[in-house]
Amino acid sequence: MIRIGDFSKLSQVTVKALRLYDERGLLRPARVDDFTGYRYYSADQLPRLNRILALKDLGFSLEQIAQLLKDDLLVEQLRGMLKMKRAEIEQRLEDEQERLARVEARLRQIERENEMSNYEIVIKKIEPVRVAAVRDTIPAYSQQGGLWNELYAQVGQYGAQFAGPALTVYYDEEYKERDVDVEVCQPIHGSTPAHGRVKVHDLPGGAMASAVHNGAYNRIGQAYEAITRWVEANGYKIAGPIRELYLRASQPVRQDDESCVTEIQFPVEKV
Repeated sequence: MIRIGDFSKLSQVTVKALRLYDERGLLRPARVDDFTGYRYYSADQLPRLNRILALKDLGFSLEQIAQLLKDDLLVEQLRGMLKMKRAEIEQRLEDEQERLARVEARLRQIERENEMSNYEIVIKKIEPVRVAAVRDTIPAYSQQGGLWNELYAQVGQYGAQFAGPALTVYYDEEYKERDVDVEVCQPIHGSTPAHGRVKVHDLPGGAMASAVHNGAYNRIGQAYEAITRWVEANGYKIAGPIRELYLRASQPVRQDDESCVTEIQFPVEKV
């Protein structure tokens, strides 16, 4: 019999790890002294310990290793678990490659502009959201007031419960100086009767490149420019109408109000 300390040296596995494997039922000592509680191991337990270490090196958790060590484990079950682990590792590698690409894109931006961007762009997974909305073509981006009045007159009449910040969806595929296709939206719980031009529908979810603009609306173009550069540099393309979420807005709305906070969302997909 080999005392746990000597077995630790022989196997190059810490005493703490051996005790943990004992607690989890992975590698029980060959004998435990009834009086002292000392754990003793035998040399023929080394192959089992090496299998534990090999499976741990493959990335399996201790719970998964316990399943893999069962005597009645079928070859097909082992093959299935290994395939799942392979898929998990491949996904992790893909995620890390994308992270590396983002780091390289940030480095290129700093080298090109010699300064840090004022905007941090992140990819968000957005769930579909139910909205009461009015859509129309208006003369200019800043002239949405009439649509908002029309919308809130309707939702206020029926006492709709708001489910998040108001937002505008821009349907044009490029910047336009006039005749802008917009939809003003108020997320709601449940439903509210549609009336006139007020419609209730679900905005689709998906991946969004998102940035937060702190400041006046008349400077929001800087945020749009930053997201557009980021999307191109990181191998994405715009995949739908752009949204503005009004996290903090002045009442009445002023284009030069620096206290406003607006989130801009670009639906994106990988090129």
